[in-house]
Amino acid sequence: MKPTPRHDTAQGARLADARLDWIVADWPAPPTVRTLVTTRSGGVSRGPYATMNLGFATANRVTGDDVACLAENRRRLDRHLPSSPVWLDQVHGTAVATLAGAAVAAARAAPPAADAAVTRERGVVCAVLTADCLPVLLADRAGRAVGIAHAGWRGLAGGVLEATIDALAALGVGSGDLAAWLGPAIGPAAFEVGADVVEAFCAADAGAAACFVPHADGKWRADLYGLARRRLAAAGVGAVAGGGFCTHADAARFYSFRRERETGRMAALVWLDPAAAGGCV
Repeated sequence: MKPTPRHDTAQGARLADARLDWIVADWPAPPTVRTLVTTRSGGVSRGPYATMNLGFATANRVTGDDVACLAENRRRLDRHLPSSPVWLDQVHGTAVATLAGAAVAAARAAPPAADAAVTRERGVVCAVLTADCLPVLLADRAGRAVGIAHAGWRGLAGGVLEATIDALAALGVGSGDLAAWLGPAIGPAAFEVGADVVEAFCAADAGAAACFVPHADGKWRADLYGLARRRLAAAGVGAVAGGGFCTHADAARFYSFRRERETGRMAALVWLDPAAAGGCV
C-alpha cells in the first residue's frame, strides 16, 4: 500500500499566524520528523537579497548582503527550530556529515565541507542552502533518523543522494524504510543545460535521457526532479513526494541564481522532534 503523505498541520498553523509562506513537507514521514523550508519572506535583507536571505557566502562581495541582516535573518529562523541549524560548507560534492556526539559541536564551530547531513540525535537540525539546486529531505518512516542533501546537477550526477542513503544505512536505516521529499528547485521548463550534463547522467543510466528535452542548438531542458526520482528509485526509496515547485518561475517567493545571479539563499531543514520519545506516534 502506498504511504499516505502527512502534513505537519501544527507547524503550518504557526507559520500562518506569523504570516510566513514558508513550506512544511507533505510526505509519508511520522510526526516525530519535523521539516521547514524558508522562502524570500520574513527577513530584513534588502535589494536582490530581500528579505530572508540566509546565505552568509553572499556577504563576501563588496556589493553583497549586510552581515547584520544575515545574522538577524538566522535569528528569526531559529525561533521556529529546537536549536540552531548545523550548517554545511557546500561544495557541490557528495560528502555527507554524520551529526552525532562530538561531531555536532565540531560542525557548529567549523561547518564541514559537505553537501548532505544525517543524524539520529533528536533536536539536531540538518540544513542545506539553495537557490535553484534541489534540496532532498530523507526520513526513516519509523522516526529513527533523518537526512538532507543539496542536489545540484553536479552533486546529483556524482551520487550525493546515494551517499546520503548509505550514511543513513550506517545508522541502521535501510533504503526501503525511507521516505523522501523534493523541495523547491528550478523546474524543467527553465533549466537549460549543455551536452556535458546530459552525458553525466546518461552515461550511467540510459533511461535518464527521458529527463532531457532538446531546446536549442546544443542545449536541453533538464528535469532535475525527474532525475532525482530516478536516482531514489534505483537506490530503493519508493516513497517520494514533493517536486511541484519552480524557483526560477516564482520570483516573488523563491531566490533563483539562474534568474538573477546576485541573489539570496533559502534553507531546507529536517530534524527529529526533541519532545518525542521516539518511534512512530
